[in-house]
This record gives sequence, structure tokens and C-alpha cells, in this order.
Amino acid sequence: MTYASTPMPSSHPPAPGPVLRSPVGLAQAVTVLLGVVIVADLLIVAASLNMRSLMGKVASGGVVDFDEGEANRADYAMAGSAVLYVVAMLATAVLFVIWFHRVRHNAEVFAPDIQSRTPGWAIACWFIPIANLWIPRGIAADVLRAAQPDPYGGAPRHRGLLNAWWGAWVWAVVFDRYASRTYDNAQDVEAIRDAAGLVMASAGFDALAAVLAILFVRRLTAAQHEKALAGPAAPGH
Repeated sequence: MTYASTPMPSSHPPAPGPVLRSPVGLAQAVTVLLGVVIVADLLIVAASLNMRSLMGKVASGGVVDFDEGEANRADYAMAGSAVLYVVAMLATAVLFVIWFHRVRHNAEVFAPDIQSRTPGWAIACWFIPIANLWIPRGIAADVLRAAQPDPYGGAPRHRGLLNAWWGAWVWAVVFDRYASRTYDNAQDVEAIRDAAGLVMASAGFDALAAVLAILFVRRLTAAQHEKALAGPAAPGH
């Protein structure tokens, strides 16, 4: 969907430029996929609880005859939920980056002069190690400001939501790497039990980040949609 809008007022003859494109459909798809990620996270929590419980019984001597079949099923549950999570996350990441580029493109129409990076950075920023922990957040802040009724006045709405989502996401990524490495390196029963607890906590952090991501995607999309429907306004500075 392309919004029917006229160019911003200018003293110069109109020249070809970026055209607003609706992010609504992409946002809905991203929201659905983030929901699948949350389901995968919950399955990881359940599998981790099961593994932790089983290893706890073995460590405490509560299991006299160790059932190898039960242990294999617990291991398969951990592996299966992890595979589902990876597939869901990859699909979500692709659509999220497309949506992110779409809203950055629209910001070029709303308020190009307050955008600190070009639209191409909305894609490239995610593939730069270390820098992808802060550059996307800066781009999102610029896009969020451009979506306000007055991009040049005061703090933008939903800035706190942006900060909460980004902080939760960075923490979830860092903690997941630690938890996954610990679980993969666990050898004895007690180590596996403790590592399963870390994996469970990691999935919980990731689910929280996904919920906050859904809220941010919906709020930013709604702000751009409302501004596009309102039509062009006089410059605020």
C-alpha cells in the first residue's frame, strides 16, 4: 500500500523523492512471527524445567534405576524446542529488518533532516558485530521522532518503550550466549541441571524482549500510519 499524499511544502519546484509506503501489513506479519518466537521460548522453558527436574532427581539420588529413555526424551525436547526457536527467529529477523527499513524510508518523507543515518543503514546496521548493539537503536529513535505530529518539539512518545525493548533485547542476546555455552559444555548431572536453569531464564528474558518488540512495532507503525493519513503539515522549525 502506498499512501496518497502530497509533497511537503517547498519554495522550489517539486522533484522526485521518496514516497510513503504503508508499514501496516509488515508490522502485522512481524507481530505474528514474534508471537511464534514467544511460543518457542515457552517450549524451551518447559523443556528446561523437565530437564532440570530430571537431573535434580538423579543428583539427589531420587532415581534409583536411571531411565535412559526418559533422559533421551528430555534431551530431544531441549533440542527440538531450540530448533523451533532458531527457525522462528530467522523468519522473524528477515521480516523485522524489512519492516525496519520500511519505517526508516517513511521517516525520510516525514522529517529527513533529523535522520542521522541514511535508509540503507536500517539494513546494514544489523550485520555489523558489536555495533549492532547500539546503531539500530539510534536509527529507531530518529524514526520514532519523525513519526511524531511535531518531530521538532519535545521528547517523542514511546521513547521509554524503545529503551525498554532495546535494553531487554541486548540483555537477552548476551545472556543467551552465556546460557547456551554453559549448557553445551555441561558434562555431569549437576552441571546439566544448573545449565538447564540458565537456559530457562534465558528463554524468559527473550520472551520479555519479544513482547516489548511487539509493542514497539505496533506503536511506531500506528504513529506513522496516523501521520500519513493526517497529510502534510507545515514545517515545525
